[in-house]
Amino acid sequence: MPEEDLLELKFRLFDGSDIGPFRYSPASTVAMLKERIVTEWPKDKKGGPKSANDVKLINAGKILENNKTVGQCRTPFGELPNGVITMHAVVQVSLTKAKTEKKIDEAPKKNICACTIL
Repeated sequence: MPEEDLLELKFRLFDGSDIGPFRYSPASTVAMLKERIVTEWPKDKKGGPKSANDVKLINAGKILENNKTVGQCRTPFGELPNGVITMHAVVQVSLTKAKTEKKIDEAPKKNICACTIL
């Protein structure tokens, strides 16, 4: 593939630091990008993703779907020619995992009244 066809992407994390930039083919899928984020996530940062399903990628205000390609997700508005495209990487644990962990953490609370009637 010609060098000029590759897109340069970097991923912005919650604290403002970046992963990348990396060069990708327009045919690369969002799922491939998420896998790269999981492997490149800084080890010293807490709250990192455990799998690609924990990562949400946001570009131009839209959450990107796993089956879309980078070429389909690209928005020409506001892009500089040969510039680096910044996507936001947000870690969001899946709801089923969060619900099971929450149920374990919450012990049933008994309503005990400490009132005394004289």
